Amino acid sequence: VPMRWEEALDTLADKMMELRKNNEPEKLMYMRGRYSPTSTDLLYGTLPKIFGTPNYYSHSAICAEAEKMGPGYTQGFFGYRDYDLAKTKCLVVWGCDPLSSNRQVPNAIAKFSDILDRGTVIAVDPRMSASVAKANEWLPIKPGEDGALAAGIAHVLLTEGLWSKEFVGSFKDGKNLFKTGATVDETAFAEKQTHGIVKFWNIELKDRTP
Repeated sequence: VPMRWEEALDTLADKMMELRKNNEPEKLMYMRGRYSPTSTDLLYGTLPKIFGTPNYYSHSAICAEAEKMGPGYTQGFFGYRDYDLAKTKCLVVWGCDPLSSNRQVPNAIAKFSDILDRGTVIAVDPRMSASVAKANEWLPIKPGEDGALAAGIAHVLLTEGLWSKEFVGSFKDGKNLFKTGATVDETAFAEKQTHGIVKFWNIELKDRTP
């Protein structure tokens, strides 16, 4: 319904005060797009805190900060990084679409066809994205089952001895002790660039067969 700015502000203020009077400030949610002094400092920074709601989100939740979380949790590096697409021979696109939603969309578009010419593109996504449409292989997993697939892959890599010994390290006696359902003595493995792989096997991966 078209209305003047003054009417819109009054309507918004009335709705907000109604929540406050009902002691339900948490039912107010504020979502913003990219940055500006007004949206960042005033509306995103100050207003929700004064009003009493914890529910305020910026676009970074599905953009910049989300991109940092991947390498943050897997490599301990919470920051931006780029990929060597010019030399990639096997590209696994997992739960994302670099051709349409990435910090380097033009770069991905320019390099994608070359990767297909010299190698393989595998897409893991329940959704038919632009990357999926061009990929050599599509794993259309059910939503929310990424972890199950990842655990199954990790289980196979370890039980069949397919991990990178140069990067990860190996068992001190040279024998692969990763057996389905069996725990492993952490001291039997000499790690290099990873941390806690045997502990994670014992806690999570030993029973995660495909």
